[in-house]
Amino acid sequence: MKDLLIVGSGPAGISAALTAAARGLDFLWFGSRALSPKIAQAPEIANYPGLCRVQGRDFQKILQDQIDAMGLSLREERIDFLYAMGSHFTACVNETMYDARAVILAVGVSTAGAVPGELDYIGQGVSYCATCDGALYRGKTIAIVSTNPEFEEEVEFLLRLAGKAYVSRSYPAPDVPNAEGMADFPKGIRRENGKLQIAYADGERTVDGIFFLKDSVSPAVLMPGLAMDGAHIAVNRDLETNLPGCFAAGDCTGRPYQYAKAVGEGNVAVHTALRWLKENQSV
Repeated sequence: MKDLLIVGSGPAGISAALTAAARGLDFLWFGSRALSPKIAQAPEIANYPGLCRVQGRDFQKILQDQIDAMGLSLREERIDFLYAMGSHFTACVNETMYDARAVILAVGVSTAGAVPGELDYIGQGVSYCATCDGALYRGKTIAIVSTNPEFEEEVEFLLRLAGKAYVSRSYPAPDVPNAEGMADFPKGIRRENGKLQIAYADGERTVDGIFFLKDSVSPAVLMPGLAMDGAHIAVNRDLETNLPGCFAAGDCTGRPYQYAKAVGEGNVAVHTALRWLKENQSV
């Protein structure tokens, strides 16, 4: 049982991890060694205090060097689901569970919008976790939507189980006998006579299940029961969510989408978490 889970490795997640380490918390930090694509792709950053017109890749290197200097450990594992268990939180990573008394969500803003109908059928045929739910569709007909080559192993896992698969990818991939490559991404999902209908530009396909393998999903999908304010996590000034012990920081809490704002919120979220842990006699 850890004190804290930090989810996300953008500026807010980095700030939270640095502060948690400085305050001696026992925590796990999930994200990517590449940190944030938003940083790496920035041509120039001109409004961050202390850095004058730095290129995104140089800023990325500065942050990576600071993480290494602090001896921080970053778990490059994708969390499939987070559950509020009452007394603690459980993160599901494939078949592994990680527990902590508090959690900070610094997951950014989802760049992969939901397909119409997608959110209506979560847990009713729509899944985001190949390992969790793949075995339920052994020998059945499924649709797979993958947005990153990093998910190709999960695509191949699903194809070994499925009888038939309609596969949409945003990257080149080899053909597989039981897979039909789709020329476009799905336009919508509905249910008819107990079966899911997934619509493409050339018409609908009838499937038993649909797997969305995305770089990011809505925080509401990641953590059931989390209150949202439109596309953002609803928080108060102390960055508390509606779930006791769960805090959020950075772009996922709303505009402005600025590095300085994200870093400040990451710091505040840890201090609020510390107060909450103390009040609940956890530290």
